[in-house]
Amino acid sequence: MQQLLEYFRIESTADLIWLMVGLFAQLMFSMRFIIQWITSERQKKSVVPTAFWWFSLFGGLLLLAYGIRRGEPVIILGQSLGIFIYLRNLWFIHRVPHE
Repeated sequence: MQQLLEYFRIESTADLIWLMVGLFAQLMFSMRFIIQWITSERQKKSVVPTAFWWFSLFGGLLLLAYGIRRGEPVIILGQSLGIFIYLRNLWFIHRVPHE
């Protein structure tokens, strides 16, 4: 057990909580693909539902927070760009037409 804690750099209760946040964030981020797959199967064509972008955004934000807390530059860089893309897609979906 000690080796596992050392491997994941768990030195305190806060570290353990952040690990759980990171795992939850990854689950949310992964759910977007399951939602997209189920929606596409139901419609018998490739569809990207709005929920895909919401799960992307919230999962990405949590993963970014986790990456910052843990000092993981790969996660920080990867999620930073993605968040802008998710926000932009949600803006396109929810914007009011200017006509």
